[in-house]
Parts: sequence; C-alpha cells; structure tokens
Amino acid sequence: MTRFLLWFAGVVCAGQLSAQTISYTDADEWQAYDDFNRVFLDTRKYIYRDYSDRPNAVDRWGGAAAIWCQAIYYDMAVNAYRRALQENDATRMAKYRLLAQRIYNGEKTQYCNFDFDNCNTNTGWFVYDDIMWWTCALARAYELFGTSAYLAYSEKSFCRVWYGSKKVGDDGSYADPARFEGRYAGGMFWEWQPIDSPKPHQPGDFRSACINFPTVIAACTLYNLVPDGRTAPTTDYPTRQTREWYLEKAREVYDWAHSTLVSNGRVADGIHGGGPEWKDHLYNQATYIGASCLLYKITGEAKYLANARRAADYVFTSMCSSYILPLETGVEQGIYCAIFAQYLHMLVYDCGQTRYLTHVRRNIERGWTRRDTERGISNCNFNVTTKADERVESYTASGLPALMLLFPVGDSQTAVEPQPARDEAAASRPVYSLDGCLVRASALPSDVSSLPRGMYISGRHKMLVK
Repeated sequence: MTRFLLWFAGVVCAGQLSAQTISYTDADEWQAYDDFNRVFLDTRKYIYRDYSDRPNAVDRWGGAAAIWCQAIYYDMAVNAYRRALQENDATRMAKYRLLAQRIYNGEKTQYCNFDFDNCNTNTGWFVYDDIMWWTCALARAYELFGTSAYLAYSEKSFCRVWYGSKKVGDDGSYADPARFEGRYAGGMFWEWQPIDSPKPHQPGDFRSACINFPTVIAACTLYNLVPDGRTAPTTDYPTRQTREWYLEKAREVYDWAHSTLVSNGRVADGIHGGGPEWKDHLYNQATYIGASCLLYKITGEAKYLANARRAADYVFTSMCSSYILPLETGVEQGIYCAIFAQYLHMLVYDCGQTRYLTHVRRNIERGWTRRDTERGISNCNFNVTTKADERVESYTASGLPALMLLFPVGDSQTAVEPQPARDEAAASRPVYSLDGCLVRASALPSDVSSLPRGMYISGRHKMLVK
C-alpha cells in the first residue's frame, strides 16, 4: 500500500495552502479557559452558573447551569488536563487534574450523588439525553484518569437510560423492535412521560437525534473501555453490560438513526409518528460526527468516515455564513458550539481530516478578536463584539474556550507557513507523538513515512502519515 506523508507547519490544512494570520497564542488559549472558569465556575460548590451576573449556582431554579450542560463543562476540564498531558506541562497537569476532580465531586454532590433513579426535577435526572451526556463525559474521564468510579457511574447511567428504572417506573429509552413494529421500532426515545408517574412509551413518541447519537458515542466509548470476558447479565435492570453488547447496540442504534434521521450529511432533529423533522442544530451534527468517527475507528469501515465528513461539510457549507459557526439563542442552545468542538476534534485528529482546521482557526480568530477583553469571555456570536456590560450565558461563553482547548495553535503565528527549504527539509530530527512521547531520536522525512498511520511532530511541524 502506498504511504503518504503530509507536513503541517503549526496547523496546515491539507489542500489549503494560503496563509491565515492569527493573533492568539498558546498562552491565550489557556487564558480563555481560565477566564471562562473565573466568570462562571462557582468555586464554593464547583458547579457552573448559568449567567455571568449570577452570584452563586444554587440549583436549577437558582442560578445553576442545566444539568446536561454541566457535563460539557466537565468535558472541558478533562480536555484541559489531556492537553497539558500531551504538552508535558507538569504545572498545568497538576492544576487541571485537581480542577477536574473538584468539578466531579461538586457535580456528584449537587446531582443526587449520581443516583440516576432520583427523578426530582430540581437536582435529579428526568430526561434521557441529560443522563446520556453524563454517561459520555464520565466514560471519557475514566479513559484519561482510570478512576474506577467513573466507569461504574458511566455504565450505570447507560443502563438506566437503556432499560428504564424499576424505582421510577419508566420503560427505558430503547424503542425495542420486539415491542414496536414498522416505522415505530428502533432507536431511542427522548424522555419518559409524565415525569412524576411515567407510562409506557407509545408508537409515535419522540425519538430525537440528541439521544440517539450520544447513545452511540457512549456505547462505543464503553466498548473501548470495559474488559473482555464479562458474563452477560441476566437481571431485568442490569448496571453494566458486556463489551460485545455495547458495540452491537452502538451499531444497531446508529444504523436506525442514520437511515431515519440523516440525509446527505444533514441531521434531522427527530421523528414522531411521521417523517423526520428537519431543523438544523449544530449539536446534532456534532454527535453524528462523533458517533461516525468512533465506529470508523473501531471497525475500520470507510462508510462511517464518509458519513462524518459529509456531516462536517454540511455544517460549514450550509449552516455557516463565511464558515463562521452559527449561534442558536434558545434555552441552553449556546452550548452547541462547545459540543461541536468536542466531536470535530475527533474527525480532525483521530481520523486525520485536517482540512477543517482552516475553518476552525477562522472561528477562533474571529471570536478571540471580538471577545470582551475586560472579562475575557465571548458570547459565541463571533461576528459581533461582546460588550463589557453584556449579560452572557455560560452556554454561549463555552464555545470559544472549548475550541481553543481542543485545537492548539502551536508556536507559529500563521495557520499555514511556507514549506521549508530543501536543505532544512532534509535535516534529521527527532520525531514525537502528539502526546509528547519520543518515537524516533533521529529521522529524515523518508524515515517518518514508514511509521504507522497517525499524526507526529518533528521540528515543530505536524506530520500526518496516511
């Protein structure tokens, strides 16, 4: 098989070689995240406030950000530690590991000690996708930190959504084909109704993208984490499953959601009893991208990567104006940009689709130059300057630091640099993995091309071996 070696200076995008000047640095990216926490993190409780002018985050009715959005903010803390680890920055590693631990403890304390059978509507769990966002976040935290409780809670929450709760009395999110027929079978229901006294789901109840694709993401992540050789559970309400089961269900739910809710990269919001309901949302595009990337990495099947690329292309060509990401201003919808950052990162770095980096840089640059420089936050409308006296949601403010954490600029001040001169390119240099591990002490470009597929760093340039 022919091997290809692509050189990236800082953040070169394959096929896009024009220079893109940027004004922010690595230090600015860290500062953007610290400013977000300074404004929105309630350090008495280590949960997040909903608005910049809130003194405290008391509960759902008293200043706390939405329960599912807290999971996205926890993801950001985990991402900060992961980046510090990759950069071998011991000081920041200690700082953000402690922050992630404090946020985990604060969130657990706030939300019923992660008792997913407690469905009180203030600090409890009463919508399936709210729970599944936390399933994903806790699984990713376990993947990085290895704390057994994180995996246990992730699996418990997944099973709580899938099977329902004996205590609550709901029948779970899974639209089991053994119970439902034809167009009413398959996929995941969004919530149980009514919350206080739930009844079994009926044909035509809402099956939304926002529960289906996060379910696939969670199942794939758990497949990657749980050990082989587990015995399949036999109880009606298991709290964990086998590795094989997670992948089987990931593929099943993905196949239903892809065939029912997706058309040429565009993701519908959901379906009731009729056809798919087409309304574009950035987080639906994002989770479809993430689900596709994870299945591609597990199976190696090219169709999943093609699906992820079509979904990303749809965002930038049909949902953006001049490639600037859209801001939705409904309840909690400002957080969609942060979710998109999480899963576009998978497509770019885990799947080698670096051509999207130019668009990412354009958005970060626009947001950075239009932030409120006094508080250091942005309202995520990257085309408009955030005013110093503006009341800003934590949801909208999360977009810029989420992008900056996940897409480091490197030391260069341009997104594309000229190719190195011939004699410089021929110089032998050490080669490192993205997480900072030495791969080869000395290598020529021709040597690097023989390495396993992946992204490497040499001479302060990124190289993609395909």
